[in-house]
Amino acid sequence: MSMAGRLADRLLGLPEADAVGGAAGGAATVDVGIARDLRVPMPDGTVLVADLYRPRGAGPLPAVLVRTPYGKRQALVRLFAGVLARRGFQVVIQNVRGIHGSGGEFHAFHDERDDGLATLAWVRAQPWCDGRVATAGASYLGYTQWAIAPYADPPLEAMGLGITASEFVSSFYPGGALALHNTLVWSSLMGTRDDRKRPLHNRRVRRAMRHLPVGESDIAAIGRAESFLREVTGNAENAAFWRETDHSADVAATTSPASMVAGWWDLFLRGQLRDFAALHAAGRQVRITIGPWGHDAKALRAVLADQVSWLNAHLNGDAAELRRAPVRLYLQKAGRWLDFQQWPPPETTPVPLYLSQGLTWDEPSAPLDPAAFTYDPLDPTPSTGGPLLSPGRGGQRDNGRIEARGDVAVLTGARLDRRLDLIGPVSAAFHVRTDTGHADLFVRLCDVGPDGASRNVTDGMLRIDAEPGETVRAEIEMQPTGYRFRRGHRLRVMLAGGAFPRFARNHGRGEPAGRAVASRRVRIEVLRGADHPSALHLPVWAP
Repeated sequence: MSMAGRLADRLLGLPEADAVGGAAGGAATVDVGIARDLRVPMPDGTVLVADLYRPRGAGPLPAVLVRTPYGKRQALVRLFAGVLARRGFQVVIQNVRGIHGSGGEFHAFHDERDDGLATLAWVRAQPWCDGRVATAGASYLGYTQWAIAPYADPPLEAMGLGITASEFVSSFYPGGALALHNTLVWSSLMGTRDDRKRPLHNRRVRRAMRHLPVGESDIAAIGRAESFLREVTGNAENAAFWRETDHSADVAATTSPASMVAGWWDLFLRGQLRDFAALHAAGRQVRITIGPWGHDAKALRAVLADQVSWLNAHLNGDAAELRRAPVRLYLQKAGRWLDFQQWPPPETTPVPLYLSQGLTWDEPSAPLDPAAFTYDPLDPTPSTGGPLLSPGRGGQRDNGRIEARGDVAVLTGARLDRRLDLIGPVSAAFHVRTDTGHADLFVRLCDVGPDGASRNVTDGMLRIDAEPGETVRAEIEMQPTGYRFRRGHRLRVMLAGGAFPRFARNHGRGEPAGRAVASRRVRIEVLRGADHPSALHLPVWAP
């Protein structure tokens, strides 16, 4: 192996290729040839291009298919292909439709099923492929796997699914609110994929998040219309538009062995856990690793290590990696990795934490005034941390500046006399009314340390459309978590009418999210007490 290859493996925390075994289970092949710009015809006549990384002189081998919208020459993609190729795998890296030499127009998420299945058939028909094909990749590269896996005949040999899900729609509109930050960041990336990045690109994108209407914020960000941004903002109220891109209903029918890497701070975590649960309930061979990372470089390092071992098990017959538990997760603030047989762990119990004058584990027995605040779209409640695409801006952050604002309600519990471990799904069920009928409700659970700093643990958002003054039951799905509250810490709940720019502001008038400009202030009341108990439901782990 070359010195560069050894250095790359060492930096990624991977075992050396010679220690892993080659395509036939022997010594790893280090002499890799690359055939560039192979032409792959689609049924409609469009031609997509791919690069083939292959051990020189080898006969027919199984193939690992990776389909990307970021370009097959991108450094991370070439790094991934090199890691696999040094271990004796042959790898096909294909640019999806409309990307860097592949014909047609890039239409995010919409063409991946038909193009992916046609590519799969082409790979299997090549003389250098023995008919067995696995898939690998992260994020959108994981979605391209889900676009073909349920429909592949014969099935894929294996799937390596990093920080991804079988459907992305719930990540565009979590709780019905437009995920503005992540949508504009990604659409701006794709809209400038053929350009040299202009100076201050990231600053322009962040500034453009304040642009109204949000359906035209691409112009402010990159100076041109971008199709993905236009589709997401223009179809926030049109679920039918995305139906063909949603493969979640077919997950349980997928028989291919699947290994997943997820992150507690990743925007696709909820969808990925639903995919895992569907496969596990159907008796499929599946495992998941959930680590203390977001959609970032730490996650990609874990993805590489996981997918190398998984592909080695299923293409090279190294069964050692198949003996671990189906669920491996990191318990934050405990510094521990834990193994379980299912998700959520069987020792986990949903326990209500009630809104009272503060927070209480006991259901209130007397009526209480609502927790009330007023949201102003012209001065929207800001956001910090959480599952963001921007490196260095997401994850766990100090919430003190936001909690001091007058447009939030903050409720704090007593100091814990023992540690409290949460592992599993988190949700909230509140009784809410607003004076306009149109509002968002953002709820965040925080960990308050002895120093008084309040750091976010999990949160959720719900868009409310009701009659003015009508009391509705708001059921909010929050980010799952694995987290230890230490003895002496306190739990805190923050309630707000928004979290901007992570979510687009609610203008309080019920207008379509992509076109709204005019706004009005909204008074929001979260009811509590004996008459209308409102609570978070926390997954308390007590082994």
